[in-house]
Amino acid sequence: MTASDKKPSVIQCPSAQPTNADAVIFGVVTGTAETPRIGYLTKAQPVTEALLALAGQAKPGQVFRAASPCAGGGCKHFDGVDCRLAQRITEFLDPVVSSLPACEIRPTCRWFRQEGKAACLRCPQVVTEVCTTDEHKRWIADPDSVAGVPDKLENIVSGQ
Repeated sequence: MTASDKKPSVIQCPSAQPTNADAVIFGVVTGTAETPRIGYLTKAQPVTEALLALAGQAKPGQVFRAASPCAGGGCKHFDGVDCRLAQRITEFLDPVVSSLPACEIRPTCRWFRQEGKAACLRCPQVVTEVCTTDEHKRWIADPDSVAGVPDKLENIVSGQ
């Protein structure tokens, strides 16, 4: 088989809902609600009812990090060219690791393809289902979820 015979890789969103039919789980949330960290699996796992049941009473997105094909224009974070969530994460979150995490989805990850290593150094703190009261993190996840720009970000967003 030659390189031209290979199918192009599907670009994956690393912040997909674990309940998507075509999702794979690539990480498990550890740490606390205010300081979460992702434990990366050595092999991504297809989503099954049994796997989702391991979340117990929590929402699966609070427990698992999942990837599924990027929805492109069907996603509120996609601007037609780039993932604005990936841009906000790399611009407004500090790195939490100093080297690339062992992540199985990196070759097809939208964030890595778009933002490179900067996204990976911040990825271990990202939880798909945000349950923090930290307005800074809530604004990064969804600017429409917070009235105005949190004080920490106001000067950065306004370019001052």
